[in-house]
Amino acid sequence: MELRQVIGRRRSIRFLLPYKPVEPEKIQRMLEAARIASHWGNVQSLRAVAVFKDSAPPEVHEALTAPIAGYQIRIAPVVIVWYVETAAVDEQSDRLRELLKAGALGFGEGKEQALEEQIIPFFESIRENFKQPGMNEIDCGQGIAQATLMAFEQGLGTCCLGTPHGEQIRQNLGLPETARILLLQTVGYPAESPEAGGQRPRQPFEKLFHMNGFGKAFPRSKAVVKELGEDGMLQESAPVPWREAELEYLKNALGIKGHGLI
Repeated sequence: MELRQVIGRRRSIRFLLPYKPVEPEKIQRMLEAARIASHWGNVQSLRAVAVFKDSAPPEVHEALTAPIAGYQIRIAPVVIVWYVETAAVDEQSDRLRELLKAGALGFGEGKEQALEEQIIPFFESIRENFKQPGMNEIDCGQGIAQATLMAFEQGLGTCCLGTPHGEQIRQNLGLPETARILLLQTVGYPAESPEAGGQRPRQPFEKLFHMNGFGKAFPRSKAVVKELGEDGMLQESAPVPWREAELEYLKNALGIKGHGLI
């Protein structure tokens, strides 16, 4: 599948086949994709714990909680707990030295001296600031996005879930105090059709993006929109006519109680 088609179908798959395990090598490919993602200063603060429902101790799987759509965690064959390891920032000087040796940082004579006498001292002076939410989360998001693309490339479905119970999950999984939970990502083989609810509602393009200053809408070319549609990047807008019937079927097949949100 071409990248455009993968991106076009990069939408949440909430209903997964609970009885079909996910091969560990497919999860590894997701983690490999996350590992090579760009990260400021090459710090690589993105970390993860992959919890396999069929092999993890029951108490480990039960430690994963989300207040909304908790059924997704219950039925998912794998839940990846993505987190920021803030202690990685403490090793930034070594990561910068690695970049220099790899030819990815600095140029010309004296670059080693400039790194040691100027760049590293500057970053050391604001090191604790970099452990706060901000740059780490942005670059970790790039890694998670790459992992998600890899999942779809392998025929898997995923859904990212936020949780207010990050500290509880951190403790339950035995993560260090320096870890900060980002999100839970359910992974499995889709039980719903790829079209599912269609393209999710989105704000108008012109409202979101600007050119050369705020309030000057970025011009949206109809030709580009048509091209992306022909390449399979843009789906039919939701809802497709048969979606409610599919949801009713999935609710009964997967034994989801109530309205299917909690």
